[in-house]
Amino acid sequence: MRIRPVNIDELPLLQDIERAAGQCFRDIGMPEIAEDEPLPVSELARYREAGLAWAAVDPADAPVAYLIAELVDGNLHVEQVSVHPDQARRAVGRLLLNHLADHAVSDGVPALTLTTFADVPWNAPYYTRCGFHRLDDSVLGPHLREIRRQEAAHGLDRWPRVCMRRDL
Repeated sequence: MRIRPVNIDELPLLQDIERAAGQCFRDIGMPEIAEDEPLPVSELARYREAGLAWAAVDPADAPVAYLIAELVDGNLHVEQVSVHPDQARRAVGRLLLNHLADHAVSDGVPALTLTTFADVPWNAPYYTRCGFHRLDDSVLGPHLREIRRQEAAHGLDRWPRVCMRRDL
C-alpha cells in the first residue's frame, strides 16, 4: 500500500474514514467515542498545509486510512490515525506510523508521541506492538500535558487513557 500526502479535496474522505473506524468502539461499550465527530475540514486542512497529513491509498489512489501529526514538545505527536474497517488487520496503521517515524528521523525529531485508550485492544496494546511505551505523567512536557487536559475536558478520561512514546 502506498503512502502519500493528503490532497485538499480528500479532507471530507478522511472524516468518513474516521467515522467508519470509530464504529468499532460501539461494540465495546464506548458509543460516545463512536458518535464523536471527526475534526472539521478546516482543522484537517491545517495539518495538510503543515505537511503533516498522509493517506494510505488503494490501487485506485483512493484513501483507505490516514494519519495527521503535529510537533509537540519537540516530538511528532500522532493527533489521529484511522484505518477504514475494510482495511483493518492489514498493517496499514503500522505502515502510516512507520512513515511518520521516517519523516521524523529525516527532520531530526527524536520521538513520536500519542495519547490513547489504555485498555482498548487496537489502542495502547497495539501501539506497544508498534514500538511505543507508556509515559509516566511526571515526564510529560507542557504541551502534552495540555493535550491531556483538553482530552479530559472533552470527557475522554471516562475510560483509562495513557500517553505513549516511540523513540527513534
